[in-house]
Amino acid sequence: MLLALAPSGAQGALTIASSVGGAPTAAGVVRDNLDWLSLGMAGGTNAASGVTVTLFGNAATVTGSVSGRYAAPFLSGNNGAGFGAGGTTQANGVDTTRYLSSGSTGAVGGSRVEIALPTAASYFGLLWGSVDGYNTLAFYDGATLVGTLTGSAVTPQATGNQGSQGTFYVNILSDLAFDRVVATSSSFAFEFDNIAFSAATPIPAPAAFGLFAMGLLGLAWARRRARAARPMPGGQ
Repeated sequence: MLLALAPSGAQGALTIASSVGGAPTAAGVVRDNLDWLSLGMAGGTNAASGVTVTLFGNAATVTGSVSGRYAAPFLSGNNGAGFGAGGTTQANGVDTTRYLSSGSTGAVGGSRVEIALPTAASYFGLLWGSVDGYNTLAFYDGATLVGTLTGSAVTPQATGNQGSQGTFYVNILSDLAFDRVVATSSSFAFEFDNIAFSAATPIPAPAAFGLFAMGLLGLAWARRRARAARPMPGGQ
């Protein structure tokens, strides 16, 4: 599924591609499988990727599934390409590694997962498990909101399917740089694994998405330049 979300106010335009087999393959993309995290609510920083994970409320690093609380993502179509040990491909099937659950803001106010990136980025990817319409991903540049998307932008069937058709690798491009990503959910839960980011715009599989997305970003840039060059009222 390919979707472009138009900018709103000061927010940027986000272009989303979600597919069963859409893990990033371009050079220069930093991958983090999150397996370095301790189970529970500790969070921490990965010296290798530079990613810092901070957990609030009832968000946690988990494994397996607990009914009514969280469900492990489902790997299929080589969604785990590049995220196994030494850059190998993780086996298809239920994700048996550590992953993040946002918890529920409906159960505990302020519950969320915050991911601080070591550099400003224009691309972010994640293995988004059992996608729900009430899952929300927000992008920030410092304290400034750059853009948001919900599970409904990932798939029209955002109903929490815990099988192979409910987990997507989601590739997101932004025409405004961001350095922090926040995952929230109004109900249990937003589960994800295998994040990726890049300051440069990568071309994830399929390649057509990257070409289309770069065209959109070029159009947004051209429109911004046109607005900046527009004469002020009164000829000033």
